[in-house]
Amino acid sequence: MSNKTSVPSRTTVTLDAVNGDLEIGRHTVVNARGTPATLKVSGTVHCEGDNAFECTLVAANLEAEGSVVIHGNLQVEDAVEVEDGSLEVYGEMTVKDADVDDTLYISKNLTVGEADVGGSLKAGGNIKAEKIDVGGTLEAKGEVAAEEIDVGGSLSAESKVDIRTLDVGGTVKVNGGKINHIDVGGTFESKGPLEFENIDVGGAVHLRNESKGNDIDVGGSLKVEGDLEFSNIDVGGTVEITGQAQGRSLDVGGRVDIDGSLMLSGTLDVGGKVDVRGEIVAKDIDVGGSLRAQKVTAEERVEVGGSIATGDGVAARFIEIGRRGEAHGLLRAEEVIVGRDAHVESVYGKRIVLESGTHAENVYGEDITIESHCQISGEVQYTHELRLEERASLAKEPRKVDRLPI
Repeated sequence: MSNKTSVPSRTTVTLDAVNGDLEIGRHTVVNARGTPATLKVSGTVHCEGDNAFECTLVAANLEAEGSVVIHGNLQVEDAVEVEDGSLEVYGEMTVKDADVDDTLYISKNLTVGEADVGGSLKAGGNIKAEKIDVGGTLEAKGEVAAEEIDVGGSLSAESKVDIRTLDVGGTVKVNGGKINHIDVGGTFESKGPLEFENIDVGGAVHLRNESKGNDIDVGGSLKVEGDLEFSNIDVGGTVEITGQAQGRSLDVGGRVDIDGSLMLSGTLDVGGKVDVRGEIVAKDIDVGGSLRAQKVTAEERVEVGGSIATGDGVAARFIEIGRRGEAHGLLRAEEVIVGRDAHVESVYGKRIVLESGTHAENVYGEDITIESHCQISGEVQYTHELRLEERASLAKEPRKVDRLPI
């Protein structure tokens, strides 16, 4: 039969090592001897609530039916369970499992297997855990390393993180590091370089300083200060990147603004406007609104519903400018289709179709079709066949040549 030591309520006691269990009444303060003062309990410490330990506590288990404050380190071999209260540790805390109904506060480092906190968890140092489940907020001033973190409210980590799976209902702020899987209902922000596998955020994402990973899925906006390496990006609103962007595919419902170049091995699909200061390279490009870049190169197709403006032109296998669209800069492809009433500058291709009402400067191709009401202000040169409909206006007589000038 195990030994049991009991301490009555509303008292202040000084204890040495306890062999067995320790029961402490409500509103009791416990001191210990030694430097630093340490109380060692071989069994379970049971607190009735509103208790304070003015020492380091070492025990097999800690159970409490109210709040407990420890002015020292807390080292528990197995489990800490606090019902209807909070646990404050002004030192370091090491435990296999912790279950706290209200707030868990640790002034220094927390090392835990699994932690389940109903309210908020705050650590003034580092956090190392297998699994953390917090109903409210999680705050850490030091580094955070965990296999799994689930937070109902918000998470803030002022230092680097190393997390396999992160699931947060509200907002997240970290200072870089590595997170494999990110699922956030509100906003996600990393103030330092971040490595990731996938990011799934309902609101907004803000990354910095050469972050890299695989997939990003954002309902609202994505902002990156610096360069970004990725696999696939799907954003419902806007994308803003101040550096270079390199990945597989980019699918954006609204606007894309990139200060550097955009290099894609797959598709660029944007519903609104694309503004890239450098070069765009992709397999396929489909833009519903306007596109502006220094140069655009596509392995397969470029389709723009509105306007396209480049300094060094557009090159692809197939180019299509939508109805009433505009193109500033050379269009060069095997096949070019310019929609009705569009305005373009120079066009070069094997097969070119200018639909009715198109305005163009120069047209150079093997087979060219110019429909009615088109206006060509420069020259038309072709090597094979020219189909010229009635009421088309050409400033110069078209010329059949052996070789095109470009």
